[in-house]
Amino acid sequence: MARPSSSNNSPFTSRTLSFLRSLKRNNRREWFHPRKDQYELHVRQPMIEVVERLAEDFRAVAPELIASPKHSLFRIYRDTRFSSDKKPLKTHAAAVFRPRDLPKPQGAGLYFEIAPGWVWIGGGMWRPEPPELVRLRAHIDETWPEIRTITRARAFRARFESLQGDTMTRLPRGYPSDHPAAEFLKFRQFYGGAEFPAALAHSREFYPTLLATFKALMPLVRFLNAALTEQKTEFRRQKTEDQLWRGFAARR
Repeated sequence: MARPSSSNNSPFTSRTLSFLRSLKRNNRREWFHPRKDQYELHVRQPMIEVVERLAEDFRAVAPELIASPKHSLFRIYRDTRFSSDKKPLKTHAAAVFRPRDLPKPQGAGLYFEIAPGWVWIGGGMWRPEPPELVRLRAHIDETWPEIRTITRARAFRARFESLQGDTMTRLPRGYPSDHPAAEFLKFRQFYGGAEFPAALAHSREFYPTLLATFKALMPLVRFLNAALTEQKTEFRRQKTEDQLWRGFAARR
């Protein structure tokens, strides 16, 4: 597949935003279906190009994350079964890049979206399940200087200022009020994100900005995933030892 030309570092064009704005005004299947070829040309195909380009760059930047059109791109159709908003279509295009070694949807990853009014680029863990949150807090408790260093790094603060996400008003039960990592233990979500003008999508700066933002996030993503992958590795090691012990016992 052809790469974006040197004169325009992004496969998106002004037609991308124009289509998304029109879709937002006409969020109906009967409007969308006759124009699906325009969606494919101006929205989906450029998204595929970006994801495929990231797949190449992730070999050096984030080899542990999956970047493929099949696994990364979100469908345009909304799941309205449990929503009071019955609009059938998403009015933005988005992609997510999850860890290879954890089952979906576990773990921290990267994400970007193109919307009629903005470009948003970020990553981390949006809403970990309670068991994940327990492991994350235990990991922070044991290795807190690392997350402090990551979130105070110049590259991180220049793009996100600080760690983002919902927080508790008090520390979780079991942690002393004077814990040196108190500010991090209160988090329920762990991410960094940056919003840009929508016009960035079709500027020459889009892809360099996307990649640089992802690079700044990867230390946080790796720190968060370590809490889950280390526990998974320990489970596998214990399971293997148990199997070996049962094997030896059977020989006796």
